Amino acid sequence: MSAAASPSLLDHATNTIEVGSKSFAAAAKLFSKDTRRGVLMLYAWCRHCDDVVDGQELGFNAAPRATHDAGAELARLQDQTRRAYAGEPMRDPAFAAFQEVALGYRIPPRFAYDHLAGFAMDVDGARYETIEDTLRYCYHVAGVVGLMMACIMGVEDDAVLDHACDLGLAFQLTNIARDIVEDAAVGRCYVPAAWLREAGIPAGEVGLPRHRAALARVAARLVDHAEPYYDSALDGIAALPLRSAWAIASARNVYRQIGIVVKRRGAHAWDERAGTSKATKLLLLAKGGFEALFSRLRKPGKRPAGLWRRPGAAAGHGVPAAVLAVDA
Repeated sequence: MSAAASPSLLDHATNTIEVGSKSFAAAAKLFSKDTRRGVLMLYAWCRHCDDVVDGQELGFNAAPRATHDAGAELARLQDQTRRAYAGEPMRDPAFAAFQEVALGYRIPPRFAYDHLAGFAMDVDGARYETIEDTLRYCYHVAGVVGLMMACIMGVEDDAVLDHACDLGLAFQLTNIARDIVEDAAVGRCYVPAAWLREAGIPAGEVGLPRHRAALARVAARLVDHAEPYYDSALDGIAALPLRSAWAIASARNVYRQIGIVVKRRGAHAWDERAGTSKATKLLLLAKGGFEALFSRLRKPGKRPAGLWRRPGAAAGHGVPAAVLAVDA
């Protein structure tokens, strides 16, 4: 029996999301059976790639192993992705899952390689001077995941894909605000350097307690910057099947609430990891159901002018040869 046909493959993917992202795991249960399988399989691959490059397990922030060669691991992931698209047998459960989804839902190879490009930015130690630089990183590590998930939900329209990408951008901006101090502990910073200078925070002192009040203002700025992208995502759910619309609206609400918690806590935002209680999640899932039902009464909204635009959006789903090499 091949890895792709193994009944344990879905169990592997389910365990991955339940350990790696409790917030999205709750919303993922709302998808229809087939869509949920595809989403879980894709998540397992994304989580696997992230962990392999970082030398971690299921996203827990820690310094990578001393012997870890992130560049070599990334090259191996690129090669495995190429072989998955070529239809070669996949023994690794995460890549067997990815192959099933990528080929079954015709996910453009460009999207997968764009995602790997986000890990290359970490490997190469990319620096982020402006919010546009940060959004470019957000696109690679999260926005393009929204594009791939939209493919699983049957989306082909470029305008609707833009809304899906916007949700990923909003998610990642929220993650950055929540994890600033954790990221600083392992030598990473995705906050625009220009914003830190304006707040009076030296580049090498982002995680120091004496800067908490100033850092809270920077985090609030990130949370506020995510808002129009969350709004755009909500405008796009009208184009999704009802259960998918419910799941996406709910995931949007849960992640957005995390940003609200970070902003409300101010300088104490990093005393403990910001999240949502089980009761709050249930309320937000119910709210998502109402929003999904209401979306049946209207057409997808137009994307607000002035938002950062994903690379290659106007060109559709073509796969330029250049993307076969990860662009750092």
